[in-house]
Amino acid sequence: MLGTTVTHRRYVPYSHAHYAGNLVDGAYSLGLFGDVATELCIRTDGDEGLFASYSDVQFRAPVRAGDVLEVTAELVRAGTRSREMRFEVRVLARGAATDEQPGAAQLLPEPLVATTATGTVVVPAKA
Repeated sequence: MLGTTVTHRRYVPYSHAHYAGNLVDGAYSLGLFGDVATELCIRTDGDEGLFASYSDVQFRAPVRAGDVLEVTAELVRAGTRSREMRFEVRVLARGAATDEQPGAAQLLPEPLVATTATGTVVVPAKA
């Protein structure tokens, strides 16, 4: 069970941009962490689980509309009902629109780590 990993990929739509430069708020990453945590709990416990807390959140680089993200959760500790997970959002591709090419985008040479966190999810006690 420890070391189990779940990864999702997601395109960030322009409708989620809230700030200049097409920046997306940090809560977007936290919502994605909830999604991968849910799948991880389903895989390990047969239940969606409930998010209890974050012990650490680091916003390391911007997430922008037009980005392609890879979001990962890894199970690092399992108690009787609690599951501690390590999370990471990486930017794999970024929009590079110009007037001549409004839909231009590029793969990044190396993924950019945008957000990291550690969180705890609780699941029902085993019968």
